[in-house]
Amino acid sequence: MPLPLYGVAVGTFQDFSRDPSHDFGQWYHGHLTLSTPAGAFEAALDVDAPGSVGVSYRLVDGLYRSDLGALRQLAPDFHPLDPSPASGALDYARSPLLRDPDWLRTLRGLVLRVVALLQKQPVGAPAFGPTVVDRLVALLHRLPRRPVAVHPWVASDGDNALDVLEPLVRSADRIYVFGQRFTTGRGVHDVHLNQGDPLGSQWYDTDGVWQDGAVVCEFADGRVVVWQIRFNTQSLDTDAAGHPVRRPSVLGTGRHQ
Repeated sequence: MPLPLYGVAVGTFQDFSRDPSHDFGQWYHGHLTLSTPAGAFEAALDVDAPGSVGVSYRLVDGLYRSDLGALRQLAPDFHPLDPSPASGALDYARSPLLRDPDWLRTLRGLVLRVVALLQKQPVGAPAFGPTVVDRLVALLHRLPRRPVAVHPWVASDGDNALDVLEPLVRSADRIYVFGQRFTTGRGVHDVHLNQGDPLGSQWYDTDGVWQDGAVVCEFADGRVVVWQIRFNTQSLDTDAAGHPVRRPSVLGTGRHQ
């Protein structure tokens, strides 16, 4: 079933840390603590996984306070959200503020189809990591003048994903952490894509639309930046149930702990 405790924690920055050790290619987390009137709220952030899974991150900037809609009215605390666009929930594939331009999505789809025809991946290999298009866009971002407002997925080694997030949360005026609330204690996990898991994985049955996790930073000048995470075994091409379409199954793959 889709995530039963999905919602958003709203607060201000209190603390940021990382797991005490990082065995590269293994599970690795960042830890963000929000301050709210009801007490501290912790967010566990998955940023590295075993090599057979892999993780990617993305920053979406160029947004403003007005793009947050009803979320701006939420008081600091955790708020359950219905899995629908009207509630303020996030969906990496469907939320207008997270979607790349139509031409880029079309180009990415064509590249993926060509790559799939030319190269058969071994069973268990990451199927949905940064594409050739993502890498091209990353190069475009390094130019003095950015020609288009697009946001590539970047392969995460764990620390690079946290390195870009940490200065954002430390300087943000208000922070929104989307994910699933802990069953015990005050905190949020599943702060990542929560759909598109391959058929046969243990997480396939928890897939759903409008239940994705992310960290959204709002600044005093009205700017908004969204930090996204997904596992490379997850697809962004999903059906109405959040399951991947036009992709082969990857048996035995997990995604987080």
